[in-house]
Amino acid sequence: MDAKNLCLGALTCGDASGYEIKKMFEEGPFAHFHQVSFGSIYPALAKLCDEELISMREETQDGRPDKKVYSLTDNGRQALRKALKKKPADDKLRSEVMVMFFLEEFLEADHLREVFDQQLEFYRRLLAKVEGLDDSGVSHQRLFVRDFGRMFYRSIVGYMEENGHLLFGDKPQAMEKAGTDQ
Repeated sequence: MDAKNLCLGALTCGDASGYEIKKMFEEGPFAHFHQVSFGSIYPALAKLCDEELISMREETQDGRPDKKVYSLTDNGRQALRKALKKKPADDKLRSEVMVMFFLEEFLEADHLREVFDQQLEFYRRLLAKVEGLDDSGVSHQRLFVRDFGRMFYRSIVGYMEENGHLLFGDKPQAMEKAGTDQ
């Protein structure tokens, strides 16, 4: 999905600045299933304004430049509906860590262990974050997406904890110990 449609989708959650839209993809409702960069957000917002699919207002801030806040227009809602009728692209996993694990024979054992432990901790933090969300008042559809994220992170953490020994030639018990020493 392109940045314009991602911005339209983010604005369905309410009015937001470009920074707030970025946060939705870093730690908000979209964080566990999509990313978008500032370098993509701001040009997309400019185009969406030009196409009158969103509106923009400036809010005064003390001691800071005015804040641009964007709102979804009726035309923007229609454009989003039209965009969502298209067949989505197949999901693809892009992971530098998986490349490193695939090429583990070129890494020193200590570095491999460090990368593994850091990645496991990263996924544990993501899982804790999603599991800590308050589900009250969340629509069934959005709860489905949130629970998908929970399942995804639980699966990754569980797989890494149970099978990390395959990277290191350790016995599974050694891997469990390594994962709990952090």
